Amino acid sequence: MYTIHPIVMGTKVFDKGMMTYQHDYGKPYTIPIYSWYIAGADAKILVDTGEMNPVISKDREQAIGGKIYTFEAGLEKFGLKPEDIDIILHTHLHNDHCENDYKCTNAKIYVHEKELERVHDPHPLDFRYLEDYIEDVEDNGQVIALSQDTEILPGLTMIHTPAHTEGGMSIRVETAKGSVLICGFCTILENLYPPKSITAMDMEVIPPGTHVNTYEAYATLVRAKNLADHILPLHEPRWASMDSVPE
Repeated sequence: MYTIHPIVMGTKVFDKGMMTYQHDYGKPYTIPIYSWYIAGADAKILVDTGEMNPVISKDREQAIGGKIYTFEAGLEKFGLKPEDIDIILHTHLHNDHCENDYKCTNAKIYVHEKELERVHDPHPLDFRYLEDYIEDVEDNGQVIALSQDTEILPGLTMIHTPAHTEGGMSIRVETAKGSVLICGFCTILENLYPPKSITAMDMEVIPPGTHVNTYEAYATLVRAKNLADHILPLHEPRWASMDSVPE
């Protein structure tokens, strides 16, 4: 069984509508950016690698309710260095999820092939793809492109969930507390479990504020809720204060 440790390696301050499509526009909101350390295997495993130079301030830490780390300091909590990482599983390749890949010189990096296509040829609307952050690991032959759902290790499976980007991959992890899905799309708990004001409109979920196809994003979130016992939205602030998830 695995244990999932969320590590805050960045934040963003923006309009909440960037997370909750058609809802709460104009409301300031701070999200944590996580790298997730998956303990319990012989291999040292991360899901995403966060920001290279995170803003670390009392205001931002207070807003998310937890401490913000640099990549090196976050790994040091677990006695690790970047070169110790054996496997990186990518939810997607927007810059804030892969800025520290190049530091992990010994890691195999798993990502959906559509993300690799987009990072080198992004649509003008999606400025979050920056190929500079993955060119080194591509040149080193570290990247493994996936085209379908794939079990990486026993009890650790990447599942194609194109709600936020075309190649978004969620990671299902078997833990002592049941199966856990680290979402492959940028959401908070409210996206998956909306308030009554939303469900009263016959909406089961709220799509991510950024997506490629709204209807597909909606359907993917509905499907994701049935893929595991516990769902971990990628930018939910409550994980920032927790050493491991789920509770």
